[in-house]
Amino acid sequence: MSDTHPLKDQIALLIGAALETVAPDAPVSLEIERPKNPDHGDFSSNAAMQLARPLKRNPRELAQLILTELPASPLIARTEIAGAGFINFHLTPAAWHGIVRRTRAEGAQYGRGDAGRGHRVLVEFVSANPTGPLHVGHGRQAALGDAICNLYAAQGWEVCREFYYNDAGMQIATLANSVQARAKGLKPGDVGWPETAYNGDYIADIAADFLAKKTVESDDREFTASGDVDDLDSIRQFAVAYLRHEQDLDLHAFAVRFDHYYLESSLYTSGRVAATVQKLIDAGKTYEQDGALWLRTTDYGDDKDRVMKKSDGTYTYFVPDVAYHIDKWARGYERAINIQGTDHHGTIARVRAGLQAANVGIPEGYPDYLLHTMIRVMRGGEEVKISKRAGSYVTLRDLIDWTSKDAVRFFLLSRKADTEYIFDVDLAVAKNTDNPVF
Repeated sequence: MSDTHPLKDQIALLIGAALETVAPDAPVSLEIERPKNPDHGDFSSNAAMQLARPLKRNPRELAQLILTELPASPLIARTEIAGAGFINFHLTPAAWHGIVRRTRAEGAQYGRGDAGRGHRVLVEFVSANPTGPLHVGHGRQAALGDAICNLYAAQGWEVCREFYYNDAGMQIATLANSVQARAKGLKPGDVGWPETAYNGDYIADIAADFLAKKTVESDDREFTASGDVDDLDSIRQFAVAYLRHEQDLDLHAFAVRFDHYYLESSLYTSGRVAATVQKLIDAGKTYEQDGALWLRTTDYGDDKDRVMKKSDGTYTYFVPDVAYHIDKWARGYERAINIQGTDHHGTIARVRAGLQAANVGIPEGYPDYLLHTMIRVMRGGEEVKISKRAGSYVTLRDLIDWTSKDAVRFFLLSRKADTEYIFDVDLAVAKNTDNPVF
Protein backbone atom coordinates (compact mmCIF):
# COMPACT_ATOMS: atom_id res chain seq x y z
CA MET A 1 0.00 0.00 0.00
CA SER A 2 1.22 3.48 -0.84
CA ASP A 3 2.16 5.84 1.95
CA THR A 4 0.05 8.49 0.22
CA HIS A 5 -3.07 6.95 1.83
CA PRO A 6 -4.15 8.44 5.18
CA LEU A 7 -3.07 6.15 8.00
CA LYS A 8 -6.67 5.65 9.09
CA ASP A 9 -7.58 4.40 5.64
CA GLN A 10 -4.62 2.04 5.55
CA ILE A 11 -5.62 0.48 8.87
CA ALA A 12 -9.20 0.16 7.62
CA LEU A 13 -7.90 -1.69 4.56
CA LEU A 14 -5.95 -4.10 6.78
CA ILE A 15 -8.99 -4.82 8.96
CA GLY A 16 -11.16 -5.17 5.87
CA ALA A 17 -8.78 -7.77 4.46
CA ALA A 18 -8.96 -9.75 7.71
CA LEU A 19 -12.76 -9.57 7.75
CA GLU A 20 -12.93 -11.14 4.29
CA THR A 21 -11.82 -14.33 6.02
CA VAL A 22 -13.35 -13.90 9.50
CA ALA A 23 -16.79 -12.62 8.48
CA PRO A 24 -17.10 -12.20 4.70
CA ASP A 25 -20.87 -11.66 4.72
CA ALA A 26 -21.38 -9.81 7.99
CA PRO A 27 -22.40 -6.15 7.78
CA VAL A 28 -19.92 -3.86 9.48
CA SER A 29 -19.20 -0.15 9.23
CA LEU A 30 -15.55 0.23 10.08
CA GLU A 31 -14.81 2.97 12.60
CA ILE A 32 -11.18 3.82 13.18
CA GLU A 33 -10.62 6.29 16.02
CA ARG A 34 -7.71 7.99 17.77
CA PRO A 35 -7.70 6.86 21.44
CA LYS A 36 -7.82 9.67 23.98
CA ASN A 37 -5.11 7.91 25.99
CA PRO A 38 -1.92 7.54 23.90
CA ASP A 39 -1.04 4.43 25.94
CA HIS A 40 -3.90 2.73 24.10
CA GLY A 41 -2.17 3.06 20.77
CA ASP A 42 -2.30 5.39 17.80
CA PHE A 43 -5.59 4.07 16.42
CA SER A 44 -8.37 1.83 17.68
CA SER A 45 -11.21 -0.16 16.09
CA ASN A 46 -14.43 -1.58 17.54
CA ALA A 47 -15.02 -3.93 14.57
CA ALA A 48 -15.10 -7.04 16.78
CA MET A 49 -17.72 -5.47 19.06
CA GLN A 50 -19.87 -4.54 16.06
CA LEU A 51 -19.74 -8.13 14.77
CA ALA A 52 -20.36 -9.82 18.12
CA ARG A 53 -24.16 -9.68 17.97
CA PRO A 54 -24.76 -10.66 14.30
CA LEU A 55 -22.18 -13.48 14.55
CA LYS A 56 -23.23 -14.45 18.10
CA ARG A 57 -19.59 -14.58 19.17
CA ASN A 58 -17.59 -13.20 22.07
CA PRO A 59 -16.12 -9.85 20.92
CA ARG A 60 -12.68 -10.53 22.41
CA GLU A 61 -12.56 -13.88 20.60
CA LEU A 62 -13.54 -12.14 17.37
CA ALA A 63 -10.86 -9.52 17.96
CA GLN A 64 -8.27 -12.30 18.24
CA LEU A 65 -9.51 -13.90 15.01
CA ILE A 66 -9.24 -10.54 13.22
CA LEU A 67 -5.68 -10.07 14.45
CA THR A 68 -4.78 -13.61 13.38
CA GLU A 69 -5.94 -12.84 9.83
CA LEU A 70 -4.56 -9.30 9.76
CA PRO A 71 -2.05 -8.92 6.88
CA ALA A 72 1.50 -8.08 7.87
CA SER A 73 2.32 -4.40 7.42
CA PRO A 74 5.42 -2.27 7.96
CA LEU A 75 3.09 0.33 9.46
CA ILE A 76 2.13 -1.75 12.49
CA ALA A 77 4.58 -2.12 15.39
CA ARG A 78 2.19 -4.09 17.58
CA THR A 79 -1.48 -4.67 18.30
CA GLU A 80 -3.46 -5.45 21.42
CA ILE A 81 -6.98 -6.31 22.50
CA ALA A 82 -8.40 -4.02 25.15
CA GLY A 83 -11.56 -3.82 27.20
CA ALA A 84 -14.62 -5.54 25.79
CA GLY A 85 -12.96 -6.12 22.42
CA PHE A 86 -11.28 -2.99 21.13
CA ILE A 87 -8.32 -3.57 18.81
CA ASN A 88 -5.55 -1.06 19.43
CA PHE A 89 -2.85 -0.36 16.85
CA HIS A 90 0.60 0.98 17.72
CA LEU A 91 2.34 2.30 14.60
CA THR A 92 6.00 2.21 13.62
CA PRO A 93 8.01 5.41 13.16
CA ALA A 94 8.08 4.60 9.43
CA ALA A 95 4.30 4.98 9.30
CA TRP A 96 4.58 8.60 10.41
CA HIS A 97 7.51 9.22 8.07
CA GLY A 98 5.13 8.58 5.17
CA ILE A 99 2.84 11.34 6.40
CA VAL A 100 5.79 13.72 6.71
CA ARG A 101 6.89 12.91 3.16
CA ARG A 102 3.37 13.47 1.89
CA THR A 103 2.92 16.84 3.62
CA ARG A 104 6.27 18.04 2.30
CA ALA A 105 5.45 16.87 -1.22
CA GLU A 106 1.95 18.34 -1.34
CA GLY A 107 2.62 21.52 0.62
CA ALA A 108 -0.46 23.74 0.87
CA GLN A 109 -2.50 21.16 -1.06
CA TYR A 110 -2.15 18.57 1.71
CA GLY A 111 -5.54 17.52 3.05
CA ARG A 112 -7.49 18.93 0.12
CA GLY A 113 -9.89 16.82 -1.90
CA ASP A 114 -12.91 16.90 -4.16
CA ALA A 115 -15.49 14.97 -2.10
CA GLY A 116 -17.77 18.01 -2.15
CA ARG A 117 -17.45 18.84 -5.82
CA GLY A 118 -20.86 19.71 -7.25
CA HIS A 119 -22.31 20.51 -3.82
CA ARG A 120 -23.12 23.94 -2.37
CA VAL A 121 -23.08 25.13 1.23
CA LEU A 122 -24.08 28.50 2.68
CA VAL A 123 -22.55 29.46 6.01
CA GLU A 124 -24.20 32.40 7.75
CA PHE A 125 -22.17 33.95 10.56
CA VAL A 126 -21.48 37.19 12.43
CA SER A 127 -24.72 38.69 11.04
CA ALA A 128 -24.46 41.64 13.43
CA ASN A 129 -26.99 44.42 13.15
CA PRO A 130 -25.18 47.73 12.44
CA THR A 131 -25.83 49.32 15.82
CA GLY A 132 -22.30 49.28 17.23
CA PRO A 133 -18.81 47.76 16.99
CA LEU A 134 -18.39 43.99 16.77
CA HIS A 135 -17.99 42.41 20.21
CA VAL A 136 -15.86 39.40 21.14
CA GLY A 137 -18.82 37.06 20.59
CA HIS A 138 -18.96 38.22 16.98
CA GLY A 139 -15.24 37.51 16.85
CA ARG A 140 -15.84 33.95 17.95
CA GLN A 141 -18.45 33.58 15.20
CA ALA A 142 -16.08 35.06 12.64
CA ALA A 143 -13.30 32.63 13.58
CA LEU A 144 -15.63 29.61 13.61
CA GLY A 145 -17.44 30.55 10.42
CA ASP A 146 -14.33 31.30 8.41
CA ALA A 147 -12.66 28.07 9.55
CA ILE A 148 -15.71 26.00 8.62
CA CYS A 149 -15.87 27.66 5.20
CA ASN A 150 -12.19 26.94 4.64
CA LEU A 151 -12.71 23.27 5.51
CA TYR A 152 -15.63 22.90 3.11
CA ALA A 153 -13.77 24.72 0.34
CA ALA A 154 -10.76 22.45 0.86
CA GLN A 155 -13.00 19.48 0.02
CA GLY A 156 -14.35 20.98 -3.18
CA TRP A 157 -17.64 22.45 -1.95
CA GLU A 158 -18.91 25.68 -3.47
CA VAL A 159 -19.04 27.88 -0.37
CA CYS A 160 -20.96 31.09 0.25
CA ARG A 161 -20.08 33.19 3.29
CA GLU A 162 -23.22 35.19 4.06
CA PHE A 163 -23.80 38.11 6.43
CA TYR A 164 -27.48 38.72 7.28
CA TYR A 165 -28.54 41.91 9.02
CA ASN A 166 -31.43 44.22 9.72
CA ASP A 167 -31.20 47.78 8.40
CA ALA A 168 -34.60 48.75 9.84
CA GLY A 169 -36.54 48.02 13.03
CA MET A 170 -36.34 49.32 16.59
CA GLN A 171 -32.59 48.92 17.09
CA ILE A 172 -31.85 50.95 13.98
CA ALA A 173 -34.41 53.57 15.03
CA THR A 174 -32.62 53.84 18.39
CA LEU A 175 -29.30 54.21 16.57
CA ALA A 176 -30.66 57.02 14.41
CA ASN A 177 -32.15 58.82 17.42
CA SER A 178 -28.85 58.50 19.30
CA VAL A 179 -26.84 59.99 16.43
CA GLN A 180 -29.41 62.74 15.93
CA ALA A 181 -29.17 63.71 19.61
CA ARG A 182 -25.37 63.89 19.36
CA ALA A 183 -25.60 65.91 16.14
CA LYS A 184 -27.81 68.40 17.98
CA GLY A 185 -25.14 68.85 20.64
CA LEU A 186 -26.55 66.59 23.34
CA LYS A 187 -24.54 64.00 25.22
CA PRO A 188 -25.38 61.20 27.68
CA GLY A 189 -26.84 62.62 30.87
CA ASP A 190 -28.11 65.84 29.30
CA VAL A 191 -31.75 66.83 29.49
CA GLY A 192 -33.34 65.59 26.29
CA TRP A 193 -30.90 62.70 25.79
CA PRO A 194 -33.00 59.69 24.67
CA GLU A 195 -33.48 57.24 27.53
CA THR A 196 -32.72 54.18 25.38
CA ALA A 197 -29.90 55.80 23.37
CA TYR A 198 -26.54 54.16 22.68
CA ASN A 199 -23.82 55.91 24.70
CA GLY A 200 -20.53 54.74 23.19
CA ASP A 201 -17.97 57.18 21.81
CA TYR A 202 -18.68 55.84 18.33
CA ILE A 203 -22.05 57.66 18.34
CA ALA A 204 -20.25 61.00 18.63
CA ASP A 205 -17.91 59.98 15.78
CA ILE A 206 -20.87 59.16 13.52
CA ALA A 207 -22.57 62.46 14.37
CA ALA A 208 -19.42 64.47 13.59
CA ASP A 209 -19.00 62.82 10.18
CA PHE A 210 -22.70 63.26 9.44
CA LEU A 211 -22.47 67.00 10.12
CA ALA A 212 -19.39 67.12 7.87
CA LYS A 213 -21.50 65.60 5.05
CA LYS A 214 -19.03 62.78 4.58
CA THR A 215 -19.45 59.77 2.32
CA VAL A 216 -18.96 56.31 3.79
CA GLU A 217 -18.57 53.08 1.86
CA SER A 218 -18.83 49.54 3.20
CA ASP A 219 -18.55 46.24 1.38
CA ASP A 220 -22.25 46.34 0.57
CA ARG A 221 -23.38 49.98 0.56
CA GLU A 222 -22.35 53.63 0.13
CA PHE A 223 -24.05 56.77 1.45
CA THR A 224 -23.38 60.51 1.63
CA ALA A 225 -24.70 62.40 4.65
CA SER A 226 -27.01 65.35 4.14
CA GLY A 227 -25.74 67.14 7.25
CA ASP A 228 -29.31 68.14 8.15
CA VAL A 229 -29.91 67.28 11.83
CA ASP A 230 -33.66 67.09 11.21
CA ASP A 231 -33.30 64.60 8.34
CA LEU A 232 -33.75 61.44 10.40
CA ASP A 233 -33.85 59.14 7.36
CA SER A 234 -30.50 60.46 6.14
CA ILE A 235 -29.10 60.03 9.65
CA ARG A 236 -30.37 56.44 9.73
CA GLN A 237 -28.90 55.50 6.36
CA PHE A 238 -25.60 57.22 7.10
CA ALA A 239 -25.29 55.57 10.53
CA VAL A 240 -25.98 52.12 9.07
CA ALA A 241 -23.41 52.62 6.30
CA TYR A 242 -20.89 54.04 8.80
CA LEU A 243 -21.18 51.10 11.16
CA ARG A 244 -21.17 48.56 8.34
CA HIS A 245 -17.90 50.19 7.23
CA GLU A 246 -16.53 49.92 10.77
CA GLN A 247 -17.58 46.27 10.96
CA ASP A 248 -15.83 45.62 7.65
CA LEU A 249 -12.62 47.20 8.96
CA ASP A 250 -12.72 44.87 11.97
CA LEU A 251 -13.46 41.82 9.82
CA HIS A 252 -10.76 42.67 7.28
CA ALA A 253 -8.26 43.06 10.13
CA PHE A 254 -9.39 39.60 11.23
CA ALA A 255 -8.83 38.23 7.69
CA VAL A 256 -12.54 37.51 7.21
CA ARG A 257 -14.48 38.54 4.11
CA PHE A 258 -18.02 37.76 3.00
CA ASP A 259 -19.38 36.75 -0.39
CA HIS A 260 -22.89 38.07 0.11
CA TYR A 261 -24.83 40.44 2.34
CA TYR A 262 -28.54 39.88 2.91
CA LEU A 263 -30.89 42.54 4.28
CA GLU A 264 -33.83 41.47 6.42
CA SER A 265 -35.79 44.38 4.94
CA SER A 266 -35.46 42.81 1.48
CA LEU A 267 -37.61 39.90 2.65
CA TYR A 268 -40.48 42.37 3.04
CA THR A 269 -39.87 44.55 -0.01
CA SER A 270 -39.50 41.49 -2.25
CA GLY A 271 -42.73 39.99 -0.95
CA ARG A 272 -41.00 36.86 0.37
CA VAL A 273 -42.47 37.22 3.87
CA ALA A 274 -46.01 37.61 2.54
CA ALA A 275 -45.49 34.70 0.13
CA THR A 276 -44.22 32.49 2.95
CA VAL A 277 -47.24 33.26 5.10
CA GLN A 278 -49.54 32.45 2.18
CA LYS A 279 -47.73 29.13 1.61
CA LEU A 280 -48.37 28.18 5.23
CA ILE A 281 -52.02 29.23 5.05
CA ASP A 282 -52.52 27.27 1.82
CA ALA A 283 -50.90 24.22 3.43
CA GLY A 284 -53.56 24.30 6.15
CA LYS A 285 -50.97 24.74 8.89
CA THR A 286 -52.31 27.98 10.39
CA TYR A 287 -55.28 29.09 12.46
CA GLU A 288 -56.60 32.34 13.93
CA GLN A 289 -56.97 32.92 17.64
CA ASP A 290 -57.37 36.13 19.66
CA GLY A 291 -57.02 38.16 16.48
CA ALA A 292 -53.60 36.67 15.69
CA LEU A 293 -52.45 34.18 13.04
CA TRP A 294 -50.81 31.07 14.51
CA LEU A 295 -48.66 28.32 12.97
CA ARG A 296 -49.11 24.71 14.11
CA THR A 297 -45.44 24.19 14.90
CA THR A 298 -46.34 21.48 17.44
CA ASP A 299 -47.09 19.25 14.45
CA TYR A 300 -43.34 19.30 13.79
CA GLY A 301 -41.89 18.83 17.26
CA ASP A 302 -42.04 22.37 18.69
CA ASP A 303 -43.19 22.62 22.31
CA LYS A 304 -46.02 25.02 21.46
CA ASP A 305 -47.66 26.69 18.48
CA ARG A 306 -46.20 30.06 17.46
CA VAL A 307 -47.78 33.38 16.57
CA MET A 308 -46.91 34.43 13.01
CA LYS A 309 -48.90 37.61 12.72
CA LYS A 310 -49.91 39.60 15.77
CA SER A 311 -53.32 41.19 16.26
CA ASP A 312 -51.87 44.58 15.28
CA GLY A 313 -50.93 43.19 11.85
CA THR A 314 -47.17 42.99 12.40
CA TYR A 315 -45.19 39.79 11.90
CA THR A 316 -43.25 38.08 14.66
CA TYR A 317 -39.51 37.78 14.15
CA PHE A 318 -39.51 34.09 13.29
CA VAL A 319 -41.59 34.63 10.11
CA PRO A 320 -38.78 36.42 8.21
CA ASP A 321 -36.42 33.73 9.53
CA VAL A 322 -38.54 31.06 7.82
CA ALA A 323 -38.78 33.14 4.63
CA TYR A 324 -35.01 33.68 4.67
CA HIS A 325 -34.26 29.96 4.90
CA ILE A 326 -36.75 29.10 2.18
CA ASP A 327 -34.77 31.53 0.03
CA LYS A 328 -31.49 29.83 0.98
CA TRP A 329 -32.91 26.54 -0.25
CA ALA A 330 -34.35 28.17 -3.39
CA ARG A 331 -30.90 29.56 -4.21
CA GLY A 332 -29.62 26.00 -4.44
CA TYR A 333 -27.82 25.59 -1.12
CA GLU A 334 -28.46 21.98 -0.15
CA ARG A 335 -26.64 22.58 3.10
CA ALA A 336 -26.97 25.67 5.27
CA ILE A 337 -25.09 26.27 8.51
CA ASN A 338 -26.01 29.02 10.96
CA ILE A 339 -23.43 30.05 13.55
CA GLN A 340 -25.15 31.85 16.41
CA GLY A 341 -24.99 32.44 20.14
CA THR A 342 -26.62 30.00 22.53
CA ASP A 343 -29.33 32.59 23.18
CA HIS A 344 -30.75 31.60 19.77
CA HIS A 345 -31.37 28.02 20.89
CA GLY A 346 -35.12 28.59 21.19
CA THR A 347 -35.46 29.59 17.54
CA ILE A 348 -34.20 26.30 16.10
CA ALA A 349 -37.32 24.17 16.57
CA ARG A 350 -39.72 26.86 15.34
CA VAL A 351 -37.70 27.73 12.23
CA ARG A 352 -37.33 24.07 11.25
CA ALA A 353 -41.04 23.53 11.96
CA GLY A 354 -41.93 26.46 9.72
CA LEU A 355 -39.78 25.07 6.92
CA GLN A 356 -41.44 21.66 7.13
CA ALA A 357 -44.91 23.19 7.27
CA ALA A 358 -44.19 25.22 4.12
CA ASN A 359 -43.84 21.90 2.25
CA VAL A 360 -41.34 23.14 -0.33
CA GLY A 361 -39.09 20.07 -0.34
CA ILE A 362 -36.67 21.14 2.38
CA PRO A 363 -35.37 18.11 4.34
CA GLU A 364 -35.87 17.77 8.08
CA GLY A 365 -33.01 19.20 10.12
CA TYR A 366 -32.38 22.06 7.69
CA PRO A 367 -30.54 24.28 8.48
CA ASP A 368 -27.70 23.05 10.70
CA TYR A 369 -26.84 25.18 13.72
CA LEU A 370 -23.57 25.69 15.55
CA LEU A 371 -24.23 27.54 18.80
CA HIS A 372 -21.46 29.18 20.80
CA THR A 373 -21.18 30.59 24.29
CA MET A 374 -20.01 34.11 25.03
CA ILE A 375 -16.45 34.91 26.04
CA ARG A 376 -15.01 36.56 29.13
CA VAL A 377 -11.85 38.62 28.74
CA MET A 378 -9.08 38.81 31.35
CA ARG A 379 -6.27 41.36 31.29
CA GLY A 380 -3.83 42.15 34.06
CA GLY A 381 -5.50 39.53 36.24
CA GLU A 382 -8.88 41.25 36.09
CA GLU A 383 -11.96 40.74 33.97
CA VAL A 384 -12.46 43.44 31.33
CA LYS A 385 -16.10 44.32 30.77
CA ILE A 386 -16.12 47.84 29.37
CA SER A 387 -14.68 49.26 26.17
CA LYS A 388 -14.39 53.03 25.79
CA ARG A 389 -15.11 52.65 22.10
CA ALA A 390 -18.27 50.56 22.52
CA GLY A 391 -19.36 51.94 25.87
CA SER A 392 -20.61 48.65 27.27
CA TYR A 393 -18.59 45.66 26.04
CA VAL A 394 -15.17 44.49 24.84
CA THR A 395 -14.86 44.67 21.07
CA LEU A 396 -13.19 42.38 18.57
CA ARG A 397 -10.90 45.26 17.63
CA ASP A 398 -9.85 45.59 21.28
CA LEU A 399 -8.63 41.99 21.24
CA ILE A 400 -6.80 42.41 17.93
CA ASP A 401 -5.13 45.64 19.12
CA TRP A 402 -4.09 44.09 22.43
CA THR A 403 -2.71 40.89 20.89
CA SER A 404 -2.75 40.06 17.17
CA LYS A 405 -5.10 38.74 14.52
CA ASP A 406 -3.49 35.30 14.49
CA ALA A 407 -3.48 34.99 18.28
CA VAL A 408 -7.16 35.92 18.52
CA ARG A 409 -8.16 33.46 15.79
CA PHE A 410 -6.11 30.67 17.37
CA PHE A 411 -7.46 31.10 20.88
CA LEU A 412 -11.08 31.52 19.75
CA LEU A 413 -10.80 28.23 17.84
CA SER A 414 -8.95 26.35 20.58
CA ARG A 415 -12.10 25.38 22.50
CA LYS A 416 -15.36 23.78 21.43
CA ALA A 417 -17.91 26.41 20.49
CA ASP A 418 -20.36 25.44 23.22
CA THR A 419 -17.83 25.61 26.07
CA GLU A 420 -17.33 28.63 28.31
CA TYR A 421 -14.08 30.37 27.47
CA ILE A 422 -11.92 32.97 29.15
CA PHE A 423 -9.63 34.87 26.76
CA ASP A 424 -6.47 35.67 28.71
CA VAL A 425 -4.86 38.67 27.00
CA ASP A 426 -1.66 38.35 29.02
CA LEU A 427 -1.25 34.72 27.94
CA ALA A 428 -1.91 35.60 24.30
CA VAL A 429 1.00 38.09 24.27
CA ALA A 430 3.38 36.11 26.50
CA LYS A 431 6.71 35.25 24.88
CA ASN A 432 7.17 31.91 26.60
CA THR A 433 6.14 28.29 26.23
CA ASP A 434 2.93 28.85 28.21
CA ASN A 435 1.58 30.61 25.12
CA PRO A 436 0.79 28.03 22.40
CA VAL A 437 1.00 30.74 19.73
CA PHE A 438 4.56 31.74 20.73
